[in-house]
This record gives sequence, structure tokens and C-alpha cells, in this order.
Amino acid sequence: MENEIIRGGQFIVKNSKCEDIFTPEDFTEEQKMMKDAVMEFNDREIIPFRDRFENKDYAFTEEVMRKAGALGFLGVAVPEAYGGLGMSFVSTLLTCDYISSGTGSFSTAFGAHTGIGTMPITLYGSEEQKQKYVPRLASGEWFGAYCLTEPTAGSDANSGRTKAVLSEDATHYKISGQKMWISNAGFCKLFIVFARIEDDKNITGFLVENDPSNGISLGEEEHKLGIHASSTRQVFFTDTVVPVENMLSERGNGFKIAMNALNIGRIKLAGACLDSQRRITSYAIQYASERKQFNTPIAEFGAIKSKIAEMATNTYVGESATYRAAKDIENRIEIRQAEGDTHQIAELKGVEEFAIECSILKVSVSEDVQSCADEGIQILGGMGFSKETPMESAWRDARITRIYEGTNEINRMLSVGMLMKKAMKGHVDLLGPAQAVIGELTGIPSFETPDYSELLSEEKAMVEKLKKVFLMVGGAAAQKFGAELEEHQQVLLATSDILIEIYMAESAILRTLKNIKRFGEDSQKGQVEMSQLYLYNAVDIIHQKAKEAIVSFAEGDEQRMMLMGLKRFTNYQNQPNVVALRSNISEKIQKENKYYF
Repeated sequence: MENEIIRGGQFIVKNSKCEDIFTPEDFTEEQKMMKDAVMEFNDREIIPFRDRFENKDYAFTEEVMRKAGALGFLGVAVPEAYGGLGMSFVSTLLTCDYISSGTGSFSTAFGAHTGIGTMPITLYGSEEQKQKYVPRLASGEWFGAYCLTEPTAGSDANSGRTKAVLSEDATHYKISGQKMWISNAGFCKLFIVFARIEDDKNITGFLVENDPSNGISLGEEEHKLGIHASSTRQVFFTDTVVPVENMLSERGNGFKIAMNALNIGRIKLAGACLDSQRRITSYAIQYASERKQFNTPIAEFGAIKSKIAEMATNTYVGESATYRAAKDIENRIEIRQAEGDTHQIAELKGVEEFAIECSILKVSVSEDVQSCADEGIQILGGMGFSKETPMESAWRDARITRIYEGTNEINRMLSVGMLMKKAMKGHVDLLGPAQAVIGELTGIPSFETPDYSELLSEEKAMVEKLKKVFLMVGGAAAQKFGAELEEHQQVLLATSDILIEIYMAESAILRTLKNIKRFGEDSQKGQVEMSQLYLYNAVDIIHQKAKEAIVSFAEGDEQRMMLMGLKRFTNYQNQPNVVALRSNISEKIQKENKYYF
């Protein structure tokens, strides 16, 4: 049975079947009800008050967070034993998706509290800690904040200088140090603080109640490009007394806690960007349909159709990949619980298994939401640049998504690095398939004409060929640089873009094929076109990035052979008419007057 279980990163060597993936069309009735409830809350409590968020009304953010807590939205992922709803991983992601599009300010407050502000306690806390703190956090009585980043410790999270010194009677620690960019700091009651004990190699986590009389002080609110009403402050600890029983997990386990919290945060962040893309796309098409130039709605112009089609396509692909990964994580959690693991261990290991996919999604979807908002501004023209329309704030709010939860550059390099480590552990067989690709390159090519009569059959075959590009480039880079591969960052970045495009393109194609089988081909024409459009773009990106990597480290015959292989593996024989695809997709959206897929 074990070999039938989908493992993280395995998609790159596995011919995935559409029946094996989860799509948004698979939502249960309970999940659909939750989606409706969250959307209604967003439409009632958040979107009408955009100006208050934009004008840095931090108290209003706190007020709306309390309302979300009263409705149970802050406790969706929290086990029922600690006052939460104990819902599935897909349900928690769905909640994050549909509650986050009203404003980045609330989205950040919600994500920071429910994710890194609460999750580390439910996953690593002792029973006493969970009973004491988690119900208050799940209800919105208290809010949490996560104190990891320091002036000298950003991407290198384990280099923090905040110190924790044990008292002589061993009853408490005194924490001293400075933390910065702390979301929710202005109204939180509980900090998760990372500090170093003595000269430990790794940092340690502590639960610290926010009591100003205990050596805790806050800097002024940071004035930021976006997420204006998300409270972001520096936090200073001066001999802050923390009982020894408030150590989170074990001494030196802080770095592990931080990394696993980020894995969860990354896929949640991808989810939090999706409904923003849906709403931006819908707003853009509605404006473009009403705005006339030269006596014609601008939605009729090819330049606008191209933008709308790309915005919608990236949204559809992001949805497809995010919910695919979320369900894979959920399945892994359920398998571990069935085998006897606790909720804590099962969730930790389930998310850790798919850390590669979490990084892929964080990068891809965060960049797509920024592009979507940018094109939204462009479609609205001067109005898009005005605060009168939501495009301007959406663009500013989107910018932070490429920085927090680990920068996109860090996540790109992590995705490839983690895959290589999985290969070394034997969790994903990269060596065998990579050697098979080399054998294919040196062997006689097949001159058979494949049968692509079935819908999306060539697209599926293209994805499998693109996987060979990754195995060829990644395998050669790993062989050449060995353990020093991580020092060759530009090669890693190029290789990671290949990996990302493969996962995203495959997810859309599989979703579309699954829905064709159950809903019929006629109902999925737009989805077929979006899958084809994304793949068309992905092939170009992969060709460019692979060539960039190949010419950077290969020479002579090896380079020539790999470039020939690249040409063979990116040969999309029956390429679609991309101009027609974009026009068709845009016209369907214009007809519905919103993103409707």
C-alpha cells in the first residue's frame, strides 16, 4: 500500500492521473456552506470598509478579527478539544482563500493569527499550554503574534541574537532582544518568541504573554507600502521573565518549529491570494465592458482581451495547484492518524511531506496576484492609479506576498534543494529517471507519430516531456556541483522555475481532464483553453530557463547534447493559436461579466 501513497515532490517523476487529484469542484456540501459563509462575511464586514483599512484604522482591524472569532473562522484549523471547529486541511485553506480578498490588511492579520500565531502551539505545545492558550486564540478573545525576524536575522532565521537566560533557581528564563516586522503586535496578547539559550546551535521557542510591566515595549506602527491597517511593529524584550513551563517544545527546537510553521504558511498564503485574483479579474472585465473608447467597449479590443485572458488563466491554474496540494496534505494527515499518530505529529509530518509543493505555490501564486493587480491597473488606466478604485490598494497589498513566508528567491532555491534531499533519502527516485533521460538523449529518437486525437492528450504528453527537461538539467547540475549546488544560486533559480511551471501546468490540465470526464466536454471549453494557454507560456519559460542553466555549466559535446535534448523535449507540435485562445477566454468572461470558472 505504501508505494501507492503520493509523496511530496513525486510529481516530477510520476505520470499523475486526473482521478488522483482533488479540485475545487470536489468541495463537499459542508465546504460549500463554509465558503458561502466566509464570502458573506467578507462582503458584509470587510469590503464595504476598504477606506477604513486604507486609512490605517488598526482598531477596526482588531474589531473585525473579533467578529471573525465569534463566527468560528479563527478556529477552523484548531481541534475541537481546544475550542476550534477541527475542520480538514482543505477546509482551512478554503476559509483562508475566501476571507482574504477584501483587503490585504485583514488578510495579513487573519493569516498571522491563525497560522504562525496559533498553529505552532497546537502542533508543538504541551497539553497544559494548549489548554491554557489555544481556546482563547481560537475564539478571538486573544490574538497571537510570531516574533522571529530581527534586524540581523531575516532569511537566515536561525541567526537571531535574542537571548534567553535561565535563572539561578531554574524557574524562569529572562529574554532580551529586539524583534521587527511583527504582524499583529499592536493588539496581540500572546507572543511566540524565538531566542537562543547560551551558545546553542539552534534557537528555542517560548510563549510570552504581552505584559508591558514585564519588560516588553513596542515600537511605533510601521508605515508600509501596503497592508496599511495590519499592525506591524518592532517588539523589544528587556529581561522579560518567562516561566520555564512556557518553553515551546524542547530546547533548540525553535528553528524546526519556525520552518514547519512557514511550510503551512506558504500554502495558506497561496490560498489567500486566489480570491483576490478572482475579484480583480471580475472588476477589470466589468470596467472594460462599460468603458468605451472610439465608440467601442475596451473589452472588445485585442490588447485588453489578452490581459483578461492571462489574468483568468493564472487564477484558474493557481486554484488547481493549490487545492491539489492541500488535499494531498490532508490525505497524508489522515493516513498518519490512521496509523496511530497524534493530531500534532500527523499534521506536522503531512505538511512537511509536501514542503516542496508549498514553496512552489507560494512563489507562483504570489507572483500571479501581483501581475493580476498590475494588469488590473493597466486596464483601468488613470482610474486604476486612483485611490477611488480598489486596484491601487490591491497592487500595493499584493507586493508583500513575494516577501513574507520566506522570500520568493529563498523559496525557489528551497524547492529544488528539498527535492534533492528527498532523492538522497530515497523518498523520490530522481536518479533512475534522470539516467533514463540521458539514455534517451544518446539513443536513437523515435520517429513514430503519436496519436493526439484525444482532448488535451498532447498537452499531457508535453508535461511529461517537460519533466525530462527538469531531470536533464537538474541531474546534470547536481552531478557537476554535488554538495555545492546550493552555492550556485542562479542555476538553482532557473531550475526551480522549470519545476514550478511543470507543477502548475500539470495541475490545471489534470483538473480540466477530471471535470471533462464528469461534466462533459462542452462545459469545460474555457478550462481547456486556459490549460492550453498556460502550457504554451510554460513551455517558453522552461525553454528559456533550461537554456540559461545549460550554457552556464555545460560545455562542448555535453552542452550540444543537452541543447538538442532541450529542443526535442520542448517541441510542442500542434501548438494552439494563442491569439484565438486569449480572445475566446476573454469573451467567455465578458459574457458572464465576472471570473466564473
